[in-house]
Amino acid sequence: MKIVEIREKTCPISSPIRNAYIDFSKMTLSLVAVVTDVVRNGKPVIGYGFNSNGRYGQGMLMRERFIPRVLQAEPASLIDDAGTNIDPHKVWTTMFTNEKPGGHGERSVAIGTIDMAIWDAVAKIEDKPLYQLLADRYGNGQANRRVFVYAAGGYYYPGKDDAQLKDEMRSYLDRGYNVVKMKIGGASLDDDLRRIDSVLSILQDGQRLAVDANGRFDLDTAIAYAKALSQYNLFWYEEAGDPLDYELQATLRNYYANPMATGENLFSMQDARNLIRHGGMRADRDWLQFDCALSYGLVEYLRTLDMLRQHGWSASRCIPHGGHQMSLAIAAGLGLGGNESYPDLFQPFGGFPDGVKVEGGHVVLPELPGIGFEGKADLYREMSALAS
Repeated sequence: MKIVEIREKTCPISSPIRNAYIDFSKMTLSLVAVVTDVVRNGKPVIGYGFNSNGRYGQGMLMRERFIPRVLQAEPASLIDDAGTNIDPHKVWTTMFTNEKPGGHGERSVAIGTIDMAIWDAVAKIEDKPLYQLLADRYGNGQANRRVFVYAAGGYYYPGKDDAQLKDEMRSYLDRGYNVVKMKIGGASLDDDLRRIDSVLSILQDGQRLAVDANGRFDLDTAIAYAKALSQYNLFWYEEAGDPLDYELQATLRNYYANPMATGENLFSMQDARNLIRHGGMRADRDWLQFDCALSYGLVEYLRTLDMLRQHGWSASRCIPHGGHQMSLAIAAGLGLGGNESYPDLFQPFGGFPDGVKVEGGHVVLPELPGIGFEGKADLYREMSALAS
C-alpha cells in the first residue's frame, strides 16, 4: 500500500465581487489528487482536496517542498501501525520535515490542501464516509449527519443596489437557509447600516442576519460599528479587525455584548490558542471559524479541537469558514456547530452533493465514501480530469 502520485493544478474561481479588504477578480485555488495503489471496484483509490477561497493556489510550494517529501519517503513510513491504511498524521509529519515553527501563512494552505486529499483517500480505503471514520476514531462512533449551514454572500458588486442585495438574500432564504451573511466595512457606516436595514426588512420569524467586516477596521472604527450594530439582534459580528490583533478583539467585547465571530485567518493551533488566551472570546456566545483547508488540514484541526477542550470550549462553537464538504464532514463526525455555505459563489468547489437540499437551515449528508466529492457532478468532472 502506498501513494504513487500526487497531482496538482491551479484553478480560477474569479468573480467581480469584493469584500471590505480584497476583490476576487484574480482569485485561484489549488486542486490536488493523491493517487494510491489501492484498488476498489477495479480502479485505484484517489483522494481529492482543494483550498478555500480567499487564499490563492499554492502549487509552487507543493511542487517544491511538500509533494516531493511525501513521494520520496519510504512507503512503509506513511502506513498506520496496523498496516491497513495510510496514516494522515505520518504523512503530515513528513510534509512538515525541515520546516521551522511560526510563519504559518501560505505554507499552511499548501499542506492543508494535500491533507484534505489524504483524508479523502483514507476514508475511501476504509469504504466509509469521512464523517463516520472521524466519529469512529475520535468521537463516540455516532456521527450526526444533519448539519447546520448558513448562506454567505452579500458582497459588494459593481452597480449592486439594496434591491439586488435583498433579492440575493431572499433567494437564499427561499432555498431553505435561515441564517444569511453579508459583507460590511467596504462602505461608510451609514451606508452599511442602510444595507443591513434593507436585509432585515425581508427576514421572517426564525431568520437571522450575520455581518462580516473581513478584518478591515481599526479599533475606533470597530467600536463605532459595534455601538451601531448593538441595536440589532444579529447572529454575529465577524472579524472586525486584523485577525492577529487579539487586543482589538478583547477590547471590542466591552462594546458589543452580542455574539462575535473570528478565526478564519488563523492558520495554526498556536495562533488559535493565542486567540483563546488573549482575544477575549466568550465561550458562551462567540463563534470560532478556523478552516482546516487553510490551516494545515485536519491533522492540525484535531490539535486545535484538543486545545479548545482544554480551555473550556465546546467543538459546537466552531462553524468553519470555507463552504467546502471537508468541513461538513468534520462537523458531522466531530460535533462542530455547523459550516459556512456559498450557494452561488466559487463554483463548482462550493456547495453540497447533488440532491442535497437545505431544509430548516440544515443539510443531511449522504452516505458516500470519503468526503463525498463524487456526489457533486460538476466538481467531480474537475477532479477526475486532473486524475485521468
